[in-house]
Amino acid sequence: MAFNTQRLQFAGHSGATLAARLDVPNGSLRAYALFAHCFTCSKDLAAARRIAAELAREGIAVMRFDFTGLGSSEGEFASTNFSSNIADLLSAADYLRQHYRAPSVLIGHSLGGAAVLAVAKDIPEVRAVATIGAPADVGHVLKNFGTSLEKIEKSGAAEVDLAGRTFLLRKQFVEDARSHRIKDAVASLKKPLLILHAPLDETVGIENANEIFLAARHPKSFISLDKADHLLTDIDDAAFAGRVISGWLTRYLAADTAQGTGVIEHVRVTETGEGKFQNSVQAGSHRLFADEPVNLGGLDTGPSPYDFLSIALGACTSMTLRIYADHKKLTLGRIGVDVSHAKIHVKDCEDCTEAERSASGRIDRFERVISIDGEVSGELRSKIAEIADKCPVHRTLEAVAKIKTTVK
Repeated sequence: MAFNTQRLQFAGHSGATLAARLDVPNGSLRAYALFAHCFTCSKDLAAARRIAAELAREGIAVMRFDFTGLGSSEGEFASTNFSSNIADLLSAADYLRQHYRAPSVLIGHSLGGAAVLAVAKDIPEVRAVATIGAPADVGHVLKNFGTSLEKIEKSGAAEVDLAGRTFLLRKQFVEDARSHRIKDAVASLKKPLLILHAPLDETVGIENANEIFLAARHPKSFISLDKADHLLTDIDDAAFAGRVISGWLTRYLAADTAQGTGVIEHVRVTETGEGKFQNSVQAGSHRLFADEPVNLGGLDTGPSPYDFLSIALGACTSMTLRIYADHKKLTLGRIGVDVSHAKIHVKDCEDCTEAERSASGRIDRFERVISIDGEVSGELRSKIAEIADKCPVHRTLEAVAKIKTTVK
């Protein structure tokens, strides 16, 4: 399912304007999810974008936002702490509740995972919670401060280098982090919990996942992210996490509506905003993607335009032959049609007339190979080739078509 991304703004806990993005499915909408990013990260982290995209394709709208003082949000980061992150999450949930629908899913990455565990009890509409690389103790984040932690405790504030960026942190942040008991929140969660963690995570060790899992009540699930790093910098790892979360959520959310919803009388092709060439295709009640291969700059998420032409020829050929066999009461085995497309020089066209080969330039050539299960006589084989040439799409491709274009 295709989706579109909307830019939003809402007031955070302190009144500062927070920047958000809402990835909304173009088709049926099953639920809204709220995504909390990792410590000092932003809503635009590659992993956050990909996970949100995977959920949106499954009919789940995802709002991801920058906490106060981070990314594109207003406010002073030095004045924030874990408690303010929780307050920002509540503000985000209120915004969704007032303007769209309250979130029924919470997803948190790293410290954002700890935040959604802590806040879940305060959002009654939440039906399921998922964490990625979350610490079992908020104080775990203080280990990343190194020698700066001692400076903060002595002087009240210090600059801390985190992932190549410098942040001013105050003593109130440290004291607030130490005051939270995430495992207590997990024990009283009373909501389905999915824990995703990488065994090789060097930032938040795998033992944190074990502690959270043991503290949680059933239903609870754990998925290993194998060789992924903490930030899921490999996009395949992020995509896997997104697919696992969306699959797990099928047990706790309303089922997706049938594909037949929202029938149109024609074919509609719309850019999704994902990748350079990906388009959503709706034909009647059916939905799929059109794209280009990776080597041409696409994501390879669907057939290319010329692939669709080949599909049309192959499908039409098979259907035409089946109609003929039924009409003639022929016992014809399963029909298969392989179609390949190429652009060739006119002079190399074996099936072209002398007059056609004398022209310059290239032409489109579709090569069709028909296979029939079982024995087929030579006479019937010739008839099959003759009938295949009468398929409507075959005739359309060989004729000169007219295309009328209107720009609205």
